[in-house]
Amino acid sequence: MSTAEQTPPTTTAISVRDLRQSYGDFEAVAGISFDVAPGELFALLGTNGAGKTTTIETLEGFRRPTGGSVRIFGTDPFGRPAALRERMDAVLQHSGHFPELTVAETIDLSRDLAADPMDGEEVLELIGLTDKAKVAIRQLSGGQKRRLDLGLAVLSRPEVLFLDEPTTGMDPEARRSTWDIIADLVEQGAAVLLTTHYLEEAERLADRLAIMHKGEVRIEGTLRDVVVGWGDRIAFLLPADVRSADLPELPGATSEVELRGEEAWATYTVRGDDTESRAHHAMAALVAWAQTCGLTLRRLEMRSASLEDVFLSVADGAADLVSG
Repeated sequence: MSTAEQTPPTTTAISVRDLRQSYGDFEAVAGISFDVAPGELFALLGTNGAGKTTTIETLEGFRRPTGGSVRIFGTDPFGRPAALRERMDAVLQHSGHFPELTVAETIDLSRDLAADPMDGEEVLELIGLTDKAKVAIRQLSGGQKRRLDLGLAVLSRPEVLFLDEPTTGMDPEARRSTWDIIADLVEQGAAVLLTTHYLEEAERLADRLAIMHKGEVRIEGTLRDVVVGWGDRIAFLLPADVRSADLPELPGATSEVELRGEEAWATYTVRGDDTESRAHHAMAALVAWAQTCGLTLRRLEMRSASLEDVFLSVADGAADLVSG
């Protein structure tokens, strides 16, 4: 019986439990845990040096964990065992192409190493490089090389795909085409772990996400849970004759005064379980206060929190540990 046959069936494609990864005295990953199911895209976000790439390299089997465990379909990936080799692939930050080979030759070389590869012409069309088939790799732009990286990763039809900054260097049109390719792979049942600095990319693609900072997961959940949990924002230009102490208390809200350039703004963050109407109740109370005081709230704005708000709060070290 083969190793693959001995592996018990599992509905979890990627499993990370209390993963720790150290380089000497420096702990790059400090005890993180998450799962990714087949047909799901999990985005791992974070500042530079947060530990994202180290996590992916460990899951790919290039590093043995210092502590904790990682599993791909229930199997330890360290050393890239035969049971997993045909089931997983990756787009890494740094490619290992032979620059003198053409695009078509590079794809053919990868197809020779795959058990059930896609047709070469199909790969070229998928990544939009049909017109570059006979062009040497060294003549491609950075964005075109990233598209080729993606083609090489998906031609083996992997069940698990690791994407480490896959759209870096791409123009907006190529980036959106790549998003479509990735979304199709997920729809077909692949489990995808994505790292990216493009927050729009995570918003567009992720079923769930986590934000890392200094080796720890600070925020985790669905996009809606993460953003809704951060609250709604109400802001207005602070009237000249109103002090911060004069601002009213609004239901479920906390207030602060911040400078935008040389202007003082009052900002309320509204939280609470009633996510559908909490902003309405807070705004109604604010408008009632302004009418009572005979004030006009200039440049009044209300919006839901964005993923960028959450990310920047984590990067600034202001976020508490949260799970959605």
